[in-house]
Amino acid sequence: MNGMLSLKGGRACILAPSILSADPLSVGDAIRSLGGEGDWIHVDVADGHFVPNLTFGPMMVSALRRGFPDAFIDVHLMVTPAEDFIGMFMNTGPDIITVQAEAARHVHRTLQAIRDAGITPGVGIDPGTPVRVLEPVLHMVGLVLVMTVNPGFGGQKFLPETLSKVKHLVRERAVQSFDFLIECDGGVNSGTAGVLVKAGCDVLVAGSAVYESGDPARAAREIRRNAESEWRV
Repeated sequence: MNGMLSLKGGRACILAPSILSADPLSVGDAIRSLGGEGDWIHVDVADGHFVPNLTFGPMMVSALRRGFPDAFIDVHLMVTPAEDFIGMFMNTGPDIITVQAEAARHVHRTLQAIRDAGITPGVGIDPGTPVRVLEPVLHMVGLVLVMTVNPGFGGQKFLPETLSKVKHLVRERAVQSFDFLIECDGGVNSGTAGVLVKAGCDVLVAGSAVYESGDPARAAREIRRNAESEWRV
């Protein structure tokens, strides 16, 4: 999308397992345990201010790029102010940098800076943020992230009221002829994947449902299978 992102081979969705739920002592092994069942690597960066958690920094993204040179790396910045952090990540090899609309003092300028660096810009919103706040910047992003739980920690329960935002974005994309992908993060598992894809989600971020399952490759396949069962129904 925007010349950089697209769904591959007509698939129902892109699956982006989040390393937030991987064993921090063996993240590389965790990714390899997927056996290719994940499409993207999702990296949640939290600063302990915007969300009550501390996670990864730019060194992790650089290490992922070295260890997985052909991977598609999806970086989600849950940090404030967002514009003070984007420079740290631009040279680490990400394909997407997503900033939270609530965390940027000047979200338009921040997204433009990401785009000027040759990286796909994404914008995200929390469950309590109205989707209309995104309307001024939808034309300049390749990805819109709808948080389907309150951000910061894995293993939370999916909030069904967030589906209305996904549906709104699908309509807005069609009416305005935009081409961003819609990503959902939070409570994604084999039980919720279908309803999310049916609502219009293109990218599923799943963390604990994959990496804490005991068999990540099998869990990823089940999520994708259930997503595909509702696609185009």
